[in-house]
Amino acid sequence: MTTTSAGQKRVRLAADPADFARLGLNPLSTAQFEDGLRTDPNRRGSYEWWYFDASLDDGAKLVVGFYTKNPATPGTRLAPFVNINLDLPDGRSFERTFAADPEQFSASTDGCDVRIGDNRFSGDLQTYRVSASVENITVNVTLSGTVPAWRPATGYEMFARNGVEKTFAWFVAVPNGRVDAEYSVDGQVVKTTGVGYHDHNWGDAPLRELMHNWYWGRAQVGPYSLIAAHITAEKAYGYEPLTTLHLARDGVVVADDGTKVAVTTDRIGIDAPTGKPVADILTYDYRAGPDRFTITFEREETLLRTRFIDVVPPAAKLLARLMRFDAAYLRFTGTLALRRYLDDVLVEEYTETKALWELMYLGKTRLPVT
Repeated sequence: MTTTSAGQKRVRLAADPADFARLGLNPLSTAQFEDGLRTDPNRRGSYEWWYFDASLDDGAKLVVGFYTKNPATPGTRLAPFVNINLDLPDGRSFERTFAADPEQFSASTDGCDVRIGDNRFSGDLQTYRVSASVENITVNVTLSGTVPAWRPATGYEMFARNGVEKTFAWFVAVPNGRVDAEYSVDGQVVKTTGVGYHDHNWGDAPLRELMHNWYWGRAQVGPYSLIAAHITAEKAYGYEPLTTLHLARDGVVVADDGTKVAVTTDRIGIDAPTGKPVADILTYDYRAGPDRFTITFEREETLLRTRFIDVVPPAAKLLARLMRFDAAYLRFTGTLALRRYLDDVLVEEYTETKALWELMYLGKTRLPVT
């Protein structure tokens, strides 16, 4: 959390030379410590998590997260947990959470080596291993990066109000990588391969105070790998948008400047179980000189819906209702279409039918304007 000067933008990506110097970061390279523990997990208001997802060649989809505490309500000391989401090709879906005691958590500040109980998430910006077992679900994964570690500028998104900046930070250790996976359900073991991703987030203020909602997705489509995120800040920050794009072709970055991206949504409807407006079509349009990329996500299925009011501890439900806390998280799958234009002439087009993306909706529901 930093003090700002008069005239500071309400929402910005920390990208000035002074930002890099203050944060001890190199603007030209990444370092292993950036994927290590970056917060004091016992400080109220801070949070941190390490995330992995994969689209597997057998048709399964896997997501694993290691958390210091719930990032939506981080007003506690260390409260670690591991979360596994596994969607099987036969249509079955599983979500499992292991809530650990604080003494069951450890993490290195030198690099990624996080342990929560017997579960472990570790790696060195190139090769990662994730081992987690909760109830009847066990996963053991090796992720080998094919695209170098990356962050947008410093990776720190800054939210300024009343002369103080609060932060949400993002480090992408593996934008895209090969996966060797073994998972089991009720002791039935499956071994497969696939494509995966790992990032790391942390911050110093509750997400719901800073962000109203965000869309985030990543995919491999043809020779391209991509990460796309569109954040809408909370009302106190003017609902200002902040967009991030990372696009690489055959492992080489070809676009990563979010200021050159326009985001549009279409076919917005209300998701009945959560009451949140959801776009069936989400498009990122990047333009830089004669180059133009359009990236369009088209929703076909909602894999996961979580209403946060349903998962808070019973003792907190009444307070959450009084606060009108109606946050929700949704994960989608569907078709992604990437098109590249040169001087407005279509020169490349690729489609991926197994793309994953999400909507985190933390603020009070804002209905679309009709």
